[in-house]
Amino acid sequence: MASQLEPRMQRSSDINSLFDAFTRLNVLVVGDVMIDRYIMGQVRRISPEAPVPVVEWQSQEDRLGGAANVALNIQAMGANVLLCSIIGEDEAGDNLLKLLPASQLSTKNILRSSTRKTSVKSRVLAQNQQLLRIDAEDTHDLDEAEQLLLLGQIRQTLDAQDIHAILFQDYNKGVLSYPVIRAILLEAIKRDIPTAVDPKDKNFWAYKHVTLFKPNLKEIRQQLPGSITPTPESLRQTAKAIVQKLENQITLITLSDKGLYINNQQQDLLIDTLPRQIADVCGAGDTVISVATLAMALGADLDTIATLSNLAGGQVCEKVGVVPVDRAQLQQECFKYLEVKINT
Repeated sequence: MASQLEPRMQRSSDINSLFDAFTRLNVLVVGDVMIDRYIMGQVRRISPEAPVPVVEWQSQEDRLGGAANVALNIQAMGANVLLCSIIGEDEAGDNLLKLLPASQLSTKNILRSSTRKTSVKSRVLAQNQQLLRIDAEDTHDLDEAEQLLLLGQIRQTLDAQDIHAILFQDYNKGVLSYPVIRAILLEAIKRDIPTAVDPKDKNFWAYKHVTLFKPNLKEIRQQLPGSITPTPESLRQTAKAIVQKLENQITLITLSDKGLYINNQQQDLLIDTLPRQIADVCGAGDTVISVATLAMALGADLDTIATLSNLAGGQVCEKVGVVPVDRAQLQQECFKYLEVKINT
């Protein structure tokens, strides 16, 4: 297990110590990997065939998405990441296996299946505005043989290396089926490894005994009855309901432009977002769960987990497309945040 820090970011040295400590972490990321494809063009006219814009193609770019983007975020923070997933035996899968090493990510734990498509999300953009998204993917669960193959690879990885946290990145594309989730969580409990999840609706409540549970406000509203508002008392009751179902230790709820809420049953915090020039919110959740997992793995207090995650999620919203966090920029924003906090 990682050494326990007590970083409240009360001094600049605390921030430096925390960022240095990230480099000593090994994080296993399990979930749905995909390609985020961006088709860029320009719109000058409306089609005479239908009331839709005509996009004049200019360029196309493929980026790592889904759990692979989470891996990029963890790597960008200086930690060592091990990415485990299953993709298809198709052209998109071949492309993904080229994108991973190009980004200094290993393909060792990426398995392939002849019965699945590799997920590709194609976004059409003009003048930096998204006009359309086309998804080519399978969403059925892994079959029994694929589940056993994936779990065998994960156990082999856990046996071979000290893992300081396991992060589930669930996009409901079938890699994280209920049996896979439960088997990995049992392994983590047995090995005393903290876990974190960014859940989706299909297996939302499958993550019993996860350490850190991070839904967004929209997702939790779909799962619990009654009106949930971004206010301390409403969120406190929501966190209590989540703990009753999952027995998790930390609940982190992202609130879009309202910031985020965090609760560990002894303490809770509601943190506002900083003013930003928002360009694109895609991938912000990936960044939040990545940074929160790293801070959690180091034993950081709630204030530190929430502050780092909030700043990191806001940062990537200033950039077009799915991009990982900028570690140096985040560290500087932490210094500025601390300075403001001390002076107020």
